[in-house]
Amino acid sequence: MRKLSVFIAASLDGYIAKPGNDLSFLGLVEKEGEDYGYAEFMATIDTIILGRKTYDWVLSQVGTSHFDNMNRDVYVVTRTKRPNVGKTTFYTGNLIGLVQQLKSGKNGKNIYCDGGAETIHELLKNNLIDEFIISVIPVLLGSGIALFKEGRLEQRLKLFRVESFDTGLVQLHYSRAL
Repeated sequence: MRKLSVFIAASLDGYIAKPGNDLSFLGLVEKEGEDYGYAEFMATIDTIILGRKTYDWVLSQVGTSHFDNMNRDVYVVTRTKRPNVGKTTFYTGNLIGLVQQLKSGKNGKNIYCDGGAETIHELLKNNLIDEFIISVIPVLLGSGIALFKEGRLEQRLKLFRVESFDTGLVQLHYSRAL
């Protein structure tokens, strides 16, 4: 069965964005030639799921080339119907059903949930995330968009790797405890 992973950065106090969807704090750990394992991770996946707000942010900051150059199936979870663009599907159906279908359907590489917090929360509520790769940025933001929202069941995780970098970033790799 295919695995669903979250690969995301957060502040030490658990925020993935400052108020106003400001991601400038990520620049604190930018270092030329260092991608913190992102390229290696992306080689293991062939499908991306992300929320519409995250998709819109990527479009505004990076442009359509980000998705066009990936050659992967992309599902944008949205409430508003839109025509598909290339390999990008604007999905208005049930997220849980989509993930279950993708995980058990065709053989393929793994699935990457690229955010945002609402999509991750919905997947957590239904115990569908198999792996967490969380890059902790050495900053306390105090407010913003929390990575983990309240209102979900307790889930046990198994730590299988910790990596630290000279920029102060610490990357935590967890799998779902069975």
